[in-house]
Amino acid sequence: MSNRNNNNQTQLTESPCVRNCCLDDDDVCLGCFRHIDEITSWRAYSDEEKLSVVSLCKQRQEENQKGIK
Repeated sequence: MSNRNNNNQTQLTESPCVRNCCLDDDDVCLGCFRHIDEITSWRAYSDEEKLSVVSLCKQRQEENQKGIK
């Protein structure tokens, strides 16, 4: 999610990291549901790419909660 600071400039999308890192067998973090490649590349992503990753994370989390792989 993008935030704006007091100067009305767009800030980088915040990382979805919840400081509960544990990778599953597919190298997906069970805390934030990012793939290891998404975690290591986060700083290089544009805001649009970050928003796409966050969307994928939500989908992975829902699938995880339903037991879908």
